[in-house]
Amino acid sequence: MTSVGDLGSKITPIMVKDPIFYFKKGLFGVPILRHEVWSTARKFRSGELRIGVQAVMQVGAESAEISRKNSKEALGIDVVSEEELRNKGFLGLRKTKLVCTIGPACCSLDDLEKLAMGGMVVARLNMCHNTREWHQDVIRKIKMLNEEMGYCVSLMIDTEGSQIHVVDHCAPSSVKAEDGSIWYFTNEKFEGTRPFTVQASYEGFSEGIDVGDELVIDGGMASFEVVEKVGNDLRCKCTDPGLLLPRAKLSFRRDGKLVGKNYELPTLSTKDWSDIQFGISEGIDFIAMSFVNSADAVTHLKNYISSQASKSIKVLAKIESLESLHKLEEIVKASDGIMIARGDLGVEIPLEQIPAIQEKITSLCRQLNKPVIVASQLLESMVEYPTPTRAEVADVSEAVSQYADALMLSGESAIGPYGLKALSVLRMSSSRMELCSGEENKQNVLFQHNLGASFPDQIAEQICNCAAQMANNLGLDAIFVYTRHGQMASLISRNRPNSPIFAFTNDSNTRMMLNLQWGVTAILVDLSDDIEANIQRSIELMKTKVLIKEDDTVLVVSDIIPTSVTQTVFQSIQVKTIM
Repeated sequence: MTSVGDLGSKITPIMVKDPIFYFKKGLFGVPILRHEVWSTARKFRSGELRIGVQAVMQVGAESAEISRKNSKEALGIDVVSEEELRNKGFLGLRKTKLVCTIGPACCSLDDLEKLAMGGMVVARLNMCHNTREWHQDVIRKIKMLNEEMGYCVSLMIDTEGSQIHVVDHCAPSSVKAEDGSIWYFTNEKFEGTRPFTVQASYEGFSEGIDVGDELVIDGGMASFEVVEKVGNDLRCKCTDPGLLLPRAKLSFRRDGKLVGKNYELPTLSTKDWSDIQFGISEGIDFIAMSFVNSADAVTHLKNYISSQASKSIKVLAKIESLESLHKLEEIVKASDGIMIARGDLGVEIPLEQIPAIQEKITSLCRQLNKPVIVASQLLESMVEYPTPTRAEVADVSEAVSQYADALMLSGESAIGPYGLKALSVLRMSSSRMELCSGEENKQNVLFQHNLGASFPDQIAEQICNCAAQMANNLGLDAIFVYTRHGQMASLISRNRPNSPIFAFTNDSNTRMMLNLQWGVTAILVDLSDDIEANIQRSIELMKTKVLIKEDDTVLVVSDIIPTSVTQTVFQSIQVKTIM
């Protein structure tokens, strides 16, 4: 924009202890077309930190020179968000992110593109299943969609963890256990399949198990009563019919309580470490760590990744055991995000406690600014049927109303014939619930947990809190964040504002990481140290794609740190009306 002059008053540097902000709606009878509030943090020779605040307003016209430059640049917005924004406008964008588990039912390039078009922003690969070559093929197809077709789908691998599970029974998807049928669970190794025989992965799986105990598959997919012990093997009768999926998890109950068994297994097995190294070499974005029982295990993995990977890979801790609940806060703090694995968790705690535990974990993650995925059995009936139960839709809506960052499909997409329909149910249900939650303005009930350790971090945190509140109070159309590493976009997302958040970044890793942040659409653009140039360039690029229109009002936040000057701008806030 062309400046008519600095019509606002400048405030000399003042002590941070009592910063004063001056806002005016007009000057000399001239209405303000753009309001700006600049906050700059400066370091002086004594190490004393001061804040300079400048209120500026400008009246201007679009710059032809900037427009000419922008014609040669590209706006790195994914095709799905672009289409959604063009058709529905800012406030029509979905905020809850959708994760799909990739399996035999959806691994073709065509199926993967349909999922991406349907709203999948993270593709999860469960390392319990399929071959290394199969996983590599899926990863390359996802990257092809991103690089050649304009999608933005992040890649996640989910480690198997040290657990007792069923060895793949060579069936393409699942085997049905009927009521009253007799099954034989053994640790004997054999090729192929045997009728009504299940191989357990761990030799000592039956140690301490008595006749009359209950054997539970995948947290309740099917249940059996132990009727006989034959050496180290178990002969069981099906009491609750259901599906036996490949590599399903086994657990045991006695008198309605989990049989506590200490197999002294490590959090990450030898296979897990091999899978992690594979993921690093393939350039994945997230690693979901199974059966985390301590913060040390998470820290150990993060340190290993830092020493091995050339890019940032985020570690998500899966909460799926009673022990992880006992150490919940320290695990959340150590991790980059959380996955609530409700299926396995429901094996270890009473079912009636799951809703309250889910709400507690979701709230804690939001307080500590860690993305949280609600996973397992969201639309479990759609593994077999094309329509979900009404209770399942209500479950999805409850997770959205709790402001979970993401919802995840497991078997629904991986092995079910109706994966795309299940994704559509998640999309429509979450969109509807977001609309209701926005109208009720529930995000103001958050009691802020101060996160910043350093003073500049504390400033950034407070500015993000205020920015979200300003956007709500003023009814702004969108929030633009200019960021290299995504931290301020994440902090604003934590506040769950009504306005959608657009994170403009020049780092492709940051763009992929932000795919798990509630309400954030990450856009890849060139960024410079010149904040004003970044803003004008991105707005012009959005105009060329007809993604923003005249009279739209946006709040602008930036954490770009200039590399060429000593007096560093840590952050700024502006409110702009598009002309």
